[in-house]
Amino acid sequence: MTQQQAFIIDAVRSPRGRGNDKGALKGIKPVDLLAQQLAALQERTGVNTSEASDGIFGCVTQTADQGSNIGKLALVRAGWSDAVSGMTINRYCASGLSAVQFASFQALANDGVAVAGGVEMMSRVPMASDKGPLTHDLEFQRQTTLVPIGIAADTIATMEGFTREQCDAYALESQRRAVAARDEGRFRSVVPVKGEGGEVVLAQDETPRASTTLQSLSDLTPAFAEMGVKYGVDALLCKQYGLAGIDHVQHAGNSPTMADGAAAVLVASEGAVARLGLKPRARILATADASIDHVLALTGAADATAKALQRAGLTVADIDLFEVNESFAALMLHYMKHLNVPHEKLNVNGGAIALGHAMGATGSSLVGMAIDELERRKAKRAVVAICGAAGVAVAMVIELVGAGAA
Repeated sequence: MTQQQAFIIDAVRSPRGRGNDKGALKGIKPVDLLAQQLAALQERTGVNTSEASDGIFGCVTQTADQGSNIGKLALVRAGWSDAVSGMTINRYCASGLSAVQFASFQALANDGVAVAGGVEMMSRVPMASDKGPLTHDLEFQRQTTLVPIGIAADTIATMEGFTREQCDAYALESQRRAVAARDEGRFRSVVPVKGEGGEVVLAQDETPRASTTLQSLSDLTPAFAEMGVKYGVDALLCKQYGLAGIDHVQHAGNSPTMADGAAAVLVASEGAVARLGLKPRARILATADASIDHVLALTGAADATAKALQRAGLTVADIDLFEVNESFAALMLHYMKHLNVPHEKLNVNGGAIALGHAMGATGSSLVGMAIDELERRKAKRAVVAICGAAGVAVAMVIELVGAGAA
């Protein structure tokens, strides 16, 4: 029997604002930021929201402004039908893509429509402010050898032999690509964010830094070296993995930039597409979850990609574009090396190092970015992949349909 495929009707995202007090979006509530994307999605697709069986949304730090099942509350705020259920999930940084994956399952199971997305406003709800055991329970961390992810990234770089110079060169290229894409208007999925009076607060990503140079990157101090020595993490990792030392290559310039952002994606079954007269932009060929060594944690995007490609019956050579969250520069070098993905296919419009990482929203944002670029290039297929803390990861293979397909 042929396996059913879910269709992506449309995908939108907010521009990403700086995730600090100077960020343009700081004055917007997270529920309003996500609601604006949901309203734009409904307007662009014309869907009767009462047809949606469920809404699934990613958010990592679910406390304060981002607590109380913010996904469902954003549906209410956006004026979607009360018939739409809603939940908010946390699979760390993979949450937004998992939300799209789960929504596709719901659409197929109900032969209907579902909505997905995510939100994270790190200017208002700082990372780890929920004070969970991953970041705040030192006894638990010692018992489970869960280490700060930046040190994990440095350890992977050490094991793979990636140098500071290689990581900085990658980061510079991410900035160059992101600035070019923004200036050329390639991000068609971006919906400007408005204030209470209807004024545009932010129309395009404010995180890319056009002034970045190799020299400015080389001047930055390694972010995790002092922590690794002070808390004995380096010694522990050296013993566990047989290393002589940890080469600390990651710093603020080649790590993901903290950001504010939200995204929304509408998915539907084939039956719902026909019944409701929807016009899909892409189909989901396959998805895959992966979970790897919880200590090193961050290489799972490669594992999930390999599984998703196998399920789709495809190889790396069959894929035109790879949109992979730039967890750290070293992890992108790892992804390319272990999957044999050429850099000219990976994050062609930059990634989180330049564009910012709004944790719970990034995965769903990447879906729209991938579809935008496939259409612009008149290409066919893309892989979207993202990893998260404690070893989790998700990947999705998508293919254009209709007029956008090659």
